[in-house]
Amino acid sequence: MGEALGQGSGEPAVMVVVPGELARFLGILAHPDRIRLVEVLWRGEQDVKGLQNVLELTHSRVSQHLAILRGARVVKERRQGRHVFYQLVEPQLAPWLAQGLEFIAAAISERQGVGAAVEKARLGWLTEQGMRNPG
Repeated sequence: MGEALGQGSGEPAVMVVVPGELARFLGILAHPDRIRLVEVLWRGEQDVKGLQNVLELTHSRVSQHLAILRGARVVKERRQGRHVFYQLVEPQLAPWLAQGLEFIAAAISERQGVGAAVEKARLGWLTEQGMRNPG
């Protein structure tokens, strides 16, 4: 059974490191505000004030989440004078998250109104992706 898991073939580190890194990455995204930040930044770069207004969060809360996302290289910043604008490093992350809604849709569709909201969010993300990346 040890060989089946890659032991002795130089793969054990990969079988531990890769899932560990993926779990760390998913953990960084495991906050509703950070998922919303990804969605908003997928539509285009924003400064903290713009994110604060769209998400209806405090300046400090937006900044804290951006710091976490920056540290994980999910977002990057662009300075223009005194303003700092944020954008996704990998814009395809947002549609990937939207596709993940399919996995949770069945579990939450039984809750009143939630299933329709999930489908609306998923279609909104995927439709915008189609408009941004036709073909």
